[in-house]
Amino acid sequence: MKTQRHKKAALRRKRHVRRKISGTPERPRLSVFRSNRHIYAQIIDDAAGVTLVATSTHAKDLREQVAPGGNRKAAAGIGEALAKKALDMGIKCVCFDRNRYQYHGRVKSLAEAARKAGLAF
Repeated sequence: MKTQRHKKAALRRKRHVRRKISGTPERPRLSVFRSNRHIYAQIIDDAAGVTLVATSTHAKDLREQVAPGGNRKAAAGIGEALAKKALDMGIKCVCFDRNRYQYHGRVKSLAEAARKAGLAF
C-alpha cells in the first residue's frame, strides 16, 4: 500500500518537472536517474526521440574510476564524463531535467561537475 502511494507521488513530481522541460535538437535535455547504488545520465533529443549521449556508474570505462557508484563523488565523475562526451559530439548547451529528485546531493554534484567541464545550462 505504501509503495503504491510512493510511486504515484513520484510520478506526479516527475510530471511537474517534465511539463516545463523538453529537449530540442539545438538544446537537448540532460536527464538524471539515480538508484540507491548507481546514477545514470543521458542527453536526449525529444523532438527525434533519440538518446544522443549516455553514461552511468555501470559503464565499463568508468566503473573503476567512480566506484562505488552511490555517492556524490561518483556522481561528479559521471557529470564530468558526460560533459566530455557531449562536447566531443558538439553539444554545448542543454536543459537540465532533475527528474523527480530534489536538486541536492548526488543530482547537484552531477550538474555542477557537468557545468565545470563545459556544458552550459
